[in-house]
Amino acid sequence: MADTQFGPEGWLPDRLKSLTGKTYLITGANAGTGFQAARLFLSKGARVVMLNRSAEKSAQAIRDLKSEFGEEADVSFVRMDLAELASVQEAAAQVLQTEPRIDALICNAAIAQVPKQMLTKDGFESQLGTNHYGHFVLCGRLFDLIDQSGGRIVVVASLGYKMGIRTIQFDDMNWSRNYSANPVYSQSKLAQMMFAYELQDRVRAARKNVDVYVCHPGASATSLIKTSGGLMTRIVFGLMSLSPLVQSAEQGAYPEVMCATEKGLEQRALYGPTGRMEWVGPVGRGTLEPFAYDKSVMTRLWDRSEAETGFEWKL
Repeated sequence: MADTQFGPEGWLPDRLKSLTGKTYLITGANAGTGFQAARLFLSKGARVVMLNRSAEKSAQAIRDLKSEFGEEADVSFVRMDLAELASVQEAAAQVLQTEPRIDALICNAAIAQVPKQMLTKDGFESQLGTNHYGHFVLCGRLFDLIDQSGGRIVVVASLGYKMGIRTIQFDDMNWSRNYSANPVYSQSKLAQMMFAYELQDRVRAARKNVDVYVCHPGASATSLIKTSGGLMTRIVFGLMSLSPLVQSAEQGAYPEVMCATEKGLEQRALYGPTGRMEWVGPVGRGTLEPFAYDKSVMTRLWDRSEAETGFEWKL
């Protein structure tokens, strides 16, 4: 059913008021939807801190943003590789030293459809390690500052969460027996969503001052598949991106910017395009499958995530 909260056009950036004095952290912000989100925040006077793996691409992104918004545009970069927990810890420590507040942490970075099983430095399947475990530790390390700021955590998921086994393969989370690019990507995005929905419950129980939202960009023309997908996946998506079923990266950024700024949103929800197949169209509240917030799986995943990463949340 179409979401009517923001009218027939859905949420649009013209709803944004001045964001002067606010600070937004975005993972994976040197390209695609993360870069477009940074543009929208800067256009309203916010401070943006990009958490990216590539120093070179980040420097170029900052140059591009300053050429658009002026040298005074408040945008900076902290190097962080989500696939390496030591790097996540270092980046978080740097943020805590330099940033007095965080109005929203946007977990935007991801890798997708990795064709063969690869392990991170910490020994995790690469998509789960990067998309879920890296963000799990980052959110945990920055949580107290977000809480003090009355801020938000925005998890950027994917409709791909429905394409896999619709639960967590706890007996083989690295998929050593049955690795296949799509189901494993699906699992990593489902894990991110389950983490967010479980975090909502824990925040409520601990009476903390953090809102947690989950969104997805729909089908957007970004470099995600080009950077980590196999050849066939890249060809198929390349052809699809010429069709009306794919929208611009800027439109793909609307859900995460909305979830970082808009009042009156539901937490136990999935926000994104509400048009055809929920891939494109006006941004609002979409369909959320109940298996994504199965309580017994969420709590088991949380405990497993703490054990695997060695990071215990103090909530």
